[in-house]
Amino acid sequence: MQISLCTISFRHHLIGLQQIADWASQIGFQGIEIWGAHARNLPPDSGQDAAWLATYGLDVPMISDYLPLDRPDLMAEKTADALRHAARWQTRNIRTFAGKTGSAETGSDQRAKITHALRGACQQVHEHGCTLLIETHPGTLADTLASTCQLIEDVDHPALGINFDALHVWEGGDDPVVALQALAPKIGNYHFKNIAHRSLLPVFAPANIYDAAGSRAGIVPLLDGQMAYGPLITAMADTPGCRVSLEWFGGDVFNVLETDLKALRKGQTGAARPDTAQPPVSSNRTPPHHVPLL
Repeated sequence: MQISLCTISFRHHLIGLQQIADWASQIGFQGIEIWGAHARNLPPDSGQDAAWLATYGLDVPMISDYLPLDRPDLMAEKTADALRHAARWQTRNIRTFAGKTGSAETGSDQRAKITHALRGACQQVHEHGCTLLIETHPGTLADTLASTCQLIEDVDHPALGINFDALHVWEGGDDPVVALQALAPKIGNYHFKNIAHRSLLPVFAPANIYDAAGSRAGIVPLLDGQMAYGPLITAMADTPGCRVSLEWFGGDVFNVLETDLKALRKGQTGAARPDTAQPPVSSNRTPPHHVPLL
C-alpha cells in the first residue's frame, strides 16, 4: 500500500507546497494528491513539477478535479486543462464526479447525457495515456455500488476508472469489501477518511465542507470512526500496488495525518467505534513554517 496526503486537506491553511512536500517526505508519505484548484494556481514558472517533487521521494497519484459534465460547450477545454496539469505532475489519473444528483433522482435522459459526456472525456484522456477516475460519492451517479457498476457498463470505455472513497461507499449502504471485489479491476486510487457516527455524514456535503466556516462536527481520525477499516484493508492486500490518499477535513491537520499514516503503517486497522470518537493522538513534531499555497 502506497500512502499519499491530499492538498485539499490544506485548503484553508497558509502553507506552501514546498513545505507540504518537505513535511510529507519526513513523515513517510509516498505521494501528494493535488487538488485541481491548487494545480491551476501554481505558477507555471515556479519550478514545481514532477521532477522537483521526486527530489523529496514523492509523486502525484492523482489530480482531483471537477469536470463540467453538464456543460458540453466546456468539457473539451476543461478536460484539456486537467490533462496539462496531469502532464506537469506525470500522473495518469484525473478525478471527477459523475454528475450533481444522486442515482435515484436522475432521470434516464439526464443519465444518458452524463454517460455521453463521460465517454467523450474518457476518449480525450485515453489519447494522452491517462485514466478518468469517477469518485464514489453521494449526490452523483456513483452513490451506490449498483449505480456505479451500471455507469461503468454504460460508458464502456477502457479509460474509465474509479476513485474508491471507502467512507462514501459505506454511506451508500454497500459493504466496502463487496464493493472492492466488484470494482477492483477499475480502481485506480482510494480515499480514506472516517466519521464518528453515520448520522453525522452530512458534514461532508460540498456546501459545508468547502466552507471555511462550515461545521466539522464528527470528523475524526481514521481509526476513531464508526466505519471499521480492518476488513477492507485486509481485502486490499490481494490487490498489490494500491494507492491510498488520506483525505482529512478537520483541524490539527499535521498531527492527525501523521497519526493516521503511522497507524496504517503499523497495521492497526481499527474496529467499529461507538458514537463518540476518541481525540486524535498528539504529536511532538513541529509543523512547518506557514507560507501561502497559492
